[in-house]
Amino acid sequence: MLTWAIIFLVVAIVAGLFGFTGIAAGAATISRFLFAIFIIVFLVLLVLSLINGGDAVV
Repeated sequence: MLTWAIIFLVVAIVAGLFGFTGIAAGAATISRFLFAIFIIVFLVLLVLSLINGGDAVV
């Protein structure tokens, strides 16, 4: 998921450099959304791991 966020960030930067502001804005929005989901999933798994005593969450 983080990979997709980075890909859309790169697409937004490249589109912004070439002047495609609509495409850049769309890709940046998708990138921010995917990054937020990644952070939320990371925090949930981190809390579950700490509650579980450090064992792997399966």
